[in-house]
Amino acid sequence: MLLGHISGIFGVQGWVRIYSHTQPREQILQYSPWLIGREGRWQDMAVLEGRRHGRGVVARLDGCEDREAARALMGAQIAVYRDQLQPLAPGEYYWVDLEGLQVVTREGVPLGRVVRLFETGAHDVLVVRDPAGEREWLIPFVQGRTVTAVDLAAGYLEVDWAPDWLVQDRRPVRSTEKPGQEEGDGES
Repeated sequence: MLLGHISGIFGVQGWVRIYSHTQPREQILQYSPWLIGREGRWQDMAVLEGRRHGRGVVARLDGCEDREAARALMGAQIAVYRDQLQPLAPGEYYWVDLEGLQVVTREGVPLGRVVRLFETGAHDVLVVRDPAGEREWLIPFVQGRTVTAVDLAAGYLEVDWAPDWLVQDRRPVRSTEKPGQEEGDGES
């Protein structure tokens, strides 16, 4: 389960800067060992200590004793084993479990697949890519409102999102126009 990456070095004693996807950011420090991924290879590294530093997180890892060792880890991914994660309450989901789900409307119209999520101040947002890979839509992940069902076992997520909201041409219809009629085509 990917939780972040090593974004830089901190000091001269082997500490590293961490970009964490956890909430709060320092939550990543509660997991040990970390799986450190570089060039397609993964290795376990114990977290010896760490703390919040400004808007980020810094940590000292077992076997990372100096600045050069820390520099060698820059850009490495940080993951943990799934069984290290805390169980979630019903209706809560890890983002990684939502990524890849098929998205359908309440009427059964397929919209595409969740390719990623991101956080806003108000709520998380699903990025849904159509099957052809030509368009992406942003759909708020608000359970009970826009997201009406999540079935991880069946591999789908149901949304209360009208397909006509997803058309590419969102030009407003003027009050003198009929839907589908272009301005100035002479029909009244």
